[in-house]
Amino acid sequence: MKFILLCTVLFLLSSLGLPIPLKPAPWGSRALSQMKNYLDRFFPPSNKVGDQTLEERIKTMQRFFHLTVTGKLNSETEEMMKQPRCGVPDVMDYTTFPGRPKWRKTYLTYRFINYTPDLPRSVVNEIIKKAFKVWSDVTPLKFQQVFSGEADILIRFARYAHGDSSPFDGTGGILAHAFAPGLGIGGDAHFDEDERWSEYNRGVNLFLVAAHEFGHSLGLGHTNVRGALMYPIYYFINPEAFRLSYDDRRGIQSLYGPKRDNF
Repeated sequence: MKFILLCTVLFLLSSLGLPIPLKPAPWGSRALSQMKNYLDRFFPPSNKVGDQTLEERIKTMQRFFHLTVTGKLNSETEEMMKQPRCGVPDVMDYTTFPGRPKWRKTYLTYRFINYTPDLPRSVVNEIIKKAFKVWSDVTPLKFQQVFSGEADILIRFARYAHGDSSPFDGTGGILAHAFAPGLGIGGDAHFDEDERWSEYNRGVNLFLVAAHEFGHSLGLGHTNVRGALMYPIYYFINPEAFRLSYDDRRGIQSLYGPKRDNF
């Protein structure tokens, strides 16, 4: 009798053009596609592990962010994917880019290609100067803004595709990215103009993001140490209370050594 009733219900649904109810999947194909896109961008497989399954790659991401390691796309993992962050791929521990690229000089120049309209230019200049000082305070590096001609590090605000094969994605998501030291685009830092850049905690704090990106401009990759400047996920702390973590200091000094006393 139960079988007959079930068949009758399914027949009626079909005849009315209504979808036949099936056991709902916990995650749809769209969510899995977003997961794969996230992994491809931020946890790309190396040549040695190019045959990794999706489950193994999800586990890699979950370990990096100190999540429960399941290999499944669960709510905790999906929530992490939604966090605003840097657009540079992630790696374990403090590290440098492959090949340990670094500047072969200690005096570096930077120049703005353009400015965000969210803040006065004078304020942006001071914020960027302060962001570079984070790194010059603990290394022999010195930074100088120039207003024309060549510069080691070019700073640009842009939207979506902007000529470097790493498009931005609108408000939220990827906030900025920067390139390892080198010729051409090497060292340059780009900021998503669709964000609302702020001096404080309204929108996205420019100092915190810029200091992070300049770490990449100098040769640092990401760390999985929460609270470190080079952790890829953005979170606000009062810039006046900012202190460079031991992990960040250890990373940058592995490339350039500690700050030398001036006598």
